[in-house]
This record gives sequence, structure tokens and C-alpha cells, in this order.
Amino acid sequence: MIVFGWAVFLASRSLGQGLLWTLGEHIAHFLGTRGTTTMGNSCICRDDSGADDSVDTQQQQSESNVVPAADTRSHPRDPVRPPRRGRGPHEPRRKKQNVDGLVLDTLAVIRTLVDNDQEPPYSMITLHEMAETDEGWLDVVQSLIRVIPLEDPLGPAVITLLLDECPLPTKDALQKLTEILNLNGEVACQDSGHPAKHRNTSAVLGCLAEKLAGPASIGLLSPGILEYLLQCLKSQSHPTVMLFALIALEKFAQTSENKLTISESSISDRLVTLESWADDPDYLKRQVGFCAQWSLDNLFLKEGRQLTYEKVDLNNIRAMLNSNDVSEYLKISPHGLEARCDASSFESVRCTFCVDAGVWYYEVTVITSGVMQIGWATRDSKFLNHEGYGIGDDDYSCAYDGCRQLIWYNARSKPHLHPCWKEGDTVGFLLDLNEKQMIFFLNGNQLPPEKQVFSSTVSGFFAAASFMSYQQCEFNFGAKPFKYPPSMKFSTFNDYAFLTAEEKIILPRHRRLALLKQVSIRENCCSLCCDEVADTQLKPCGHSDLCMDCALQLETCPLCRKEIVSRVRQISHIS
Repeated sequence: MIVFGWAVFLASRSLGQGLLWTLGEHIAHFLGTRGTTTMGNSCICRDDSGADDSVDTQQQQSESNVVPAADTRSHPRDPVRPPRRGRGPHEPRRKKQNVDGLVLDTLAVIRTLVDNDQEPPYSMITLHEMAETDEGWLDVVQSLIRVIPLEDPLGPAVITLLLDECPLPTKDALQKLTEILNLNGEVACQDSGHPAKHRNTSAVLGCLAEKLAGPASIGLLSPGILEYLLQCLKSQSHPTVMLFALIALEKFAQTSENKLTISESSISDRLVTLESWADDPDYLKRQVGFCAQWSLDNLFLKEGRQLTYEKVDLNNIRAMLNSNDVSEYLKISPHGLEARCDASSFESVRCTFCVDAGVWYYEVTVITSGVMQIGWATRDSKFLNHEGYGIGDDDYSCAYDGCRQLIWYNARSKPHLHPCWKEGDTVGFLLDLNEKQMIFFLNGNQLPPEKQVFSSTVSGFFAAASFMSYQQCEFNFGAKPFKYPPSMKFSTFNDYAFLTAEEKIILPRHRRLALLKQVSIRENCCSLCCDEVADTQLKPCGHSDLCMDCALQLETCPLCRKEIVSRVRQISHIS
């Protein structure tokens, strides 16, 4: 795991740094360092016709606010996103290079970015600098569509990574992009023998839909683009094109007006056919089926169709993925054993069952072969999706990464000897609390035991996993026979866990929101859990909208972001 390069944005929330930034802008303007029009981090709705160039100022601000990476736990992290060094105050802008070559260089080096002290690749820095102008941003986007190969498992994730790091596009840049692409249903039928172009186009559209909001997203979903994405869902399209067209439509539907427009296109009729692929032996089709079923349950409802959670058989399942402590960005199947991430954040999930003693084993089937960190975590592990903290990024968890062939512990990695995992592979996870060791298997071949985590904790372990964008896998906690059971005696979660019928239900988003609206909340309840009385005051900030249980889990105040030095229970609030 590498240091998340945008700690400066989080740090800039403080008043002192905000004043420094403002002062820096005035100084830069006074010295005349501004020039031609650039994109910067401007709002999408601004009129940039008279905008000034603030590239050098922004770079100097970033350089002056970079936090040293000595203590890795104190900084936001990301699975593959490196820290962006930027230009120094006297360093000239890098010479513009062949954009296609820079994109391919970034794709080639991205899986090697694993150490905290690594410099970000030159290609990535240069692409970001180029994207600070409208013309450069358009060049980068067109190159991503043109050159990212279909067969690379990290291709779509790199598209998301690069666009997510680039400044927001201006209205003019977006308008120019739609004119250049000129998308419609007829374009979707062209070059059917070269699906990479359509896959990449859909991935770009999905990423932009996720970054933009409100009117900008509505404006981007033109009739031509909608027709293009719907045509890509037709049976003659390559499955990977269908997959990313559907993901793009899901992300456009995050804006309510777009959701209504897409629903009126009768998309649900097509998705009903595609959801039959959810159990297909072809793992690419299986991804399409998974997303189609999820969309029908959560976004594009079809009248008369029974929701999947209402008909799935859960009688033999006693342990599953915990849908109650994950973000809305992680998709979990109705049977609770399959998970997928299509967001730009690093999403994590853990099992409902916790173990404190004995020998335990579970397996994971790899559906996609990209970056996932799967293993064991404890109650003390921190999963911060937008800051890139996942399994293996603290001293209370340890993870296996089969894409980059690494073992993760305490945000540090070391290589292992297994080959890169591929679709259909089975990864085994053995936890021996008697001998205080973890053993990882790939298709039955085991690695040497890992013991580092036991220096910090010896109990309270959960099966857990973290997902980079567009990754998916299926868990087996013992509800069905294991493919590669270890030779030693072990127990399974499914044999010892218990869930009530209500606890097994994974409600679709709209059903969950409807239930939340019916919940009555006490006036003096905790603002986080909404269950206990808000009886705790945080020091030194003085905020007191939390219960003690929630306050003990926080290091900074959720209201003002000040560090919590102490927590004081207010006796008068206790009933």
C-alpha cells in the first residue's frame, strides 16, 4: 500500500492552512504568475471564458503543504494512488510528451507502486499537469479511450484513477468532449470487433458521471450518450462493453433526474435478460449478471418483478458479509456471499462472525483479477474508504494481494511466491489462533505462515476484504464444500455462527431508506448511532452530540475535525 498523495486536501481544512492558501494566491497574483486559461479545480458550472492560469500557484501550494510520510498511519492511503510530488517553486513545467505513451507507461508501472517512499511515476505527474488545461484534459481523456488495452485487468481502474486525480473539467471542456466523441446508437455498433474503445468510452463516461453532480451530470447525459450506452447493452456487444455501459448508467442514475430519464428508456426489460448471467460459468458474463441484478433491485425497478432478496434461499447460510457496516458504494449480493466495488474509493467489508480461539478456514473465488486485499481483520481495524485504508493497512489486520503478489500488514507489503491470481482461482485463508499464525493458499498451494499481526492482537478476528474499483469476489464460509480444504483440522464459520431470519436480509437501497424514514429518533440521542443518549463531551473542542461508545471509536471530532484529547461523560444527561 502506498501513501495517499492528497493528504494536503484534508490538511487544508484547517483555518491556518486556509489562510496560507489565500495569502499564497494573493502573492501569486501580485507577482503576475497567472497567465492563460486553465481548468484548475474550478466548479463545473463556472464560466471560464475569463479565467486565469493558476497552475504554478497551485503547484507551489501543494509543494509547501506536503506532509512527510514517515508515520504511515497518520496519512490517508490508497491501494495504488501514489503521492503526487508536483513541481517545485522554481521547477519549469515538464515538456509535453506523447500522451499515449504516458498513459501506457502509467498502466505498466501502476502495479509496482507499493512502497510509501516511492516517487510517483513521471508519466502520472506529467499527465496530471497536462490535464490542468482544457486542451490537455481532452488529450488525456481521448488517449485513455484510445490506448488502454482490453486484456489488462487494471485498465478500467487506471482510467478511474487518472480521471479522479485530474481537475474537474470546465463546461467548455465537457461540451468539446461530447462533440469530439459524437456518441449515438449507430456509433455503438461500429468497431464491434474492437471492444476496447467502447469499454474505455463507457468507463470514462461512468467516471465523469461519478465526479459530477446535479446539472453537470444531467447535461452530460445527452440523448446521444444515453442511446449509445443503451445500445452497448444489446446482445451483439462484447460482455465487457455491456458491463461498463451498465456501470456508467448506474453512476448517471445517482442524479435523480437522470435516473428517471434512464428508467423511462425501458432499460429494465434488457436487464431482466442479463441478470440470468449472475451464475454463468463465464466470469465476465457473471459480472454483467451481478450488476444487472443489483440495478434491478436498487435502481431500475421493473413492475411485477419480485426483488431478489424476497426469493433467495438463505436457510443454509449462517455467516455472511455484514451489510450493516459498509458504505453504500459496495454492492453485496442478496445471499450475502458475493461483493463488488464499482466506486473510485477503496471499499472494505467483513464477515458477520467473529472468532477468538481455535483454527478457522474460509475460501474466496476470484471473479476479477485486479487489486483486492483479502484476509483477516479485528474489531480495532480501521476501514476508511475515501482515504484508502483497507485490510492490511494497520497493525490489526493482515491481507493477501494476488494481483500484485504481496502480503500486507500495517500498511507495509512484502512479496510472496504465488503467481498472479486469475479469474476462477480459489484463495484459502487459515487462521490458527492456537499457534498464532495465518496461512494463505492459492488453489491449494500454501505460503509460509504470517505471524506479525499477533504482536498487536490475539482475538476478535473477522474474515475481511478490501476492493479497488471494478473488483468482485465470492466468499465461502462453509455453506458449501471447500475446493481446497487444508490437511489440518479446522472449523468453519457456517458451522458455529447464527443469524436470525431478519439479520440475513440484505435490503435494497430504496427499501432501507423507506424503513429509516419510519424510525423515530429521540431528541437527545447520539448523532452517530442514534440509539444511545448523547452524554459525552469531547475535549478540547467541547462538542457533545455523541454517546461514550461512539466517542471512544473516534480520534477527531466529526463536527470540527479537532483532535480528541479526552472524553467526559456528562452525568446530568444520564437518565
